[in-house]
Amino acid sequence: MATATRSARSWRVVFVMVAAVVVGLAAGQRARRTELVPAMFIFGDSLIDNGNNNNLPSFAKANYFPYGIDFNRGPTGRFCNGYTMVDEIAELVGLPLIPAYSEASGQQLLHGVNYASAAAGILDITGRNFVGRIPFDQQITNFQSTLDQITDNLGADDVARALARCLFFVGMGSNDYLNNYLMPNYDTKNQYNGQQFADLLVQQYTRQLTTLYNLGARKFIIAGIGEMGCIPSILAQNEAGICSEEVNRLVQPFNANVKTMINNLNVNLPGAKFIYIDIARMFQDIVTNARSYGFSVVDRGCCGIGRNSGQITCLPFQTPCANRKQYVFWDAFHPTEAVNVIMGRKAFNGDPSIVYPINIEQLANL
Repeated sequence: MATATRSARSWRVVFVMVAAVVVGLAAGQRARRTELVPAMFIFGDSLIDNGNNNNLPSFAKANYFPYGIDFNRGPTGRFCNGYTMVDEIAELVGLPLIPAYSEASGQQLLHGVNYASAAAGILDITGRNFVGRIPFDQQITNFQSTLDQITDNLGADDVARALARCLFFVGMGSNDYLNNYLMPNYDTKNQYNGQQFADLLVQQYTRQLTTLYNLGARKFIIAGIGEMGCIPSILAQNEAGICSEEVNRLVQPFNANVKTMINNLNVNLPGAKFIYIDIARMFQDIVTNARSYGFSVVDRGCCGIGRNSGQITCLPFQTPCANRKQYVFWDAFHPTEAVNVIMGRKAFNGDPSIVYPINIEQLANL
């Protein structure tokens, strides 16, 4: 955008022009809504990764069939059969699907970037069993690089004004349990009890989110972690195939701490607005009322091997279930597109029992 000036008006014009370009190029996207925000920047793990691990020396990859079997572009690195939760949210706020940091350049950057990385955690050490991954601190560093590129083109003042209107979606913490605390080759559980570990994580999380604030972020969407004791990988660890209440209890202090954290940040960071998505409560609702949502299978993956299709996750060219819309879980760890779409819509316009203190639509319109 060589002709872009450094005025706020030109910044808005740039976004309109980019929107027109991307609409024509975004294969796989449904009809666009009115744009509620200029852009969305995404940080997280495999629940929302859309390809950042593809070129890493990593065991945490999903750029092979049958991943993406229901996605117009096929396997992209999304750990799902189709849309992730942030794909649905992007659509609801009128944006194109947000590109992965590993692939985004030029005009694509202006509608936001997805920095999420499978196996990543709040702690740098999390996920090392998978070798390559991009921890949250490095994702923030990558955002700084994007910011530098945009600022060079548009100027610091205009970028700051635009960033204040953008959404920042952060979903971290699951791997700090699944691929750290609960891993036998980590010593973490011997160093911390459940509450102490949750305190450590949220202390780090607070620092990281404050760094994003200092870089110009103002509208934050923070996703809690789900009922991890009920994912097929954990269900498969006992012959009865029932949820591990021990694991569910382990992660509860983290979610409680995150809620306290966002209340504190809303008070202590001028101009910032943090909202919390209660993923665990959404999941409970979907499982409890499965049939009303159209689901008939809540306790095993659509693609996987062994007990609950959760002992080994979805392998390359494995044949998945045919009735994917009836499954809550796609593989040993991740929900189906059907669940992601429901959760995205609930986060967008749900009531304070599931998205607190306001929902994404209200946040976008602030």
